[in-house]
Amino acid sequence: MSSPSLATVSAVSNSTPPFDRAKAVKEFDESKTGVKGLIDSGIKTIPSFFVHPPETLSDLKPRPESDSKPEIPTIDLAAVNESRAAVVDQIRRAASSVGFFQVVNHGVPLDLLRRTVAAIKAFHEQPEEERARVYTREMGTGVSYISNVDLFQSKAASWRDTLQLRMGPTAVDQSMIPEVCRQEVMEWDKEVVRVGEVLYGLLSEGLGLDAGRLSEMGLVQGRVMVGHYYPFCPQPDLTVGLNSHADPGALTVVLQDHIGGLQVRTTEGWVDVKPLDGALVINIGDLLQIISNEEYKSADHRVLANSANEPRVSVAVFLNPGNREKLFGPLPELTSAEKPALYRNFTLDEFLTRFFKKELDGKSLTNYFRQ
Repeated sequence: MSSPSLATVSAVSNSTPPFDRAKAVKEFDESKTGVKGLIDSGIKTIPSFFVHPPETLSDLKPRPESDSKPEIPTIDLAAVNESRAAVVDQIRRAASSVGFFQVVNHGVPLDLLRRTVAAIKAFHEQPEEERARVYTREMGTGVSYISNVDLFQSKAASWRDTLQLRMGPTAVDQSMIPEVCRQEVMEWDKEVVRVGEVLYGLLSEGLGLDAGRLSEMGLVQGRVMVGHYYPFCPQPDLTVGLNSHADPGALTVVLQDHIGGLQVRTTEGWVDVKPLDGALVINIGDLLQIISNEEYKSADHRVLANSANEPRVSVAVFLNPGNREKLFGPLPELTSAEKPALYRNFTLDEFLTRFFKKELDGKSLTNYFRQ
């Protein structure tokens, strides 16, 4: 019998089992403990499936301090009482350019904002067996704790966990909402509906329409609330907290804590959405871009991996139509021979199904429905 060649022996002795990403992701998901569980285990190196490719990480470096740093507009809603037209113009300009703005003096008690952030933080910091009770990838349950909605579709996972709650059009039964955050979540949802209606009125007028035009489309009825938790990341230069994407819905209302990390893509590059005590972050979603026939623009945004010694917490509510079978597209009054409709009509069901079948990645959703 002939002896094996030197090359064969060398290959066998130097071989290591190839990294099985699918297996690693499955094991992580089945642990039901999320990124918080990884940190609690004492890891110093993030698992390979969280490491993003160089092209994703290449522009994560902060701007030099010498650079002038543009800021996201901050709009005082209390000024509506003095000059509604001026506030409408401020919102129109923000929505038609950067697609992001912050609002202050919105009427939500500061105490409720702080209690809501604290309650979401408390949920994520419960013992892992408590969190695991509601860990599921099943759509339609109304309550789910999950790490990365696109975990099995994405090229790389992001360093965050999420509590997701369906608040409308048919809200999840209150008894199913984890008790540790139940009261705050319900109070916060009511305030978001009120603020959302105010914003839709101002955005409608910014399009030259009656104040009630967007609200009458039911754009505040479908609501999903997500409570994101971004633990400290031991290697923040290798991953992200939330990958670059545009929101699919009409409007998003975000409450963020003091840690920072949210960024929006602008014509001047990535810009920090700096935490402002008592402010709410508002961003235009893909659906409103389509309905407005691109008078308003949705914007790519992301969250950097958290390098702080304390977790980052944010609470976002996605405002959508309540009727998933109704047709949506550019409003007829915003189209003309000079500016024809840029998108075809579609149902919300088709729209959202398309979104959840892909990973979070920029503008592919709006491009899919373009005429």
